[in-house]
Amino acid sequence: MSNPSDHERTASTPDELREQVEQTRVELGETVQALADKTDVKARAKEKTAEVKEKTAEVKEQTVAKAGELKAKAAQAAHSVQDKLPDQVKDRAAQTAAQVREKTAQAGSVWEEKAPEPVQLRAAQGARAVRDNRKLLVAAGGATALAWLMFRRKKGWSR
Repeated sequence: MSNPSDHERTASTPDELREQVEQTRVELGETVQALADKTDVKARAKEKTAEVKEKTAEVKEQTVAKAGELKAKAAQAAHSVQDKLPDQVKDRAAQTAAQVREKTAQAGSVWEEKAPEPVQLRAAQGARAVRDNRKLLVAAGGATALAWLMFRRKKGWSR
């Protein structure tokens, strides 16, 4: 166990010996507690999970902040470009947008006049399904585009 050489000096009185024994007990208790903490897998897993959650929250917070910054920069860039556009281009864009709206309305009228009712009902159901599942469809489209880009890069089709 403990040799006299383990300590700086040996106890010369019973009180010193008691004090050394008490100090040894304290140190031994700390060592046992440290070993118990290391072997408590459940507690260590909980601590690690808490650390991961904390880091995840930090990353999420940073991502949201960065997205906000990028959104603000994009809006600023859009305004800057819009301010620099000549009035002729803006007018032409407005005219084109009006023409597109007009043609779309005309196409809708023709559709309502010419398409059979069952087809119109099916089209309305499809449009409703698209509206209801917009996020899913956008995610699927994004995943498809990503897969296509990865496939393209893998095959060496990039320019």
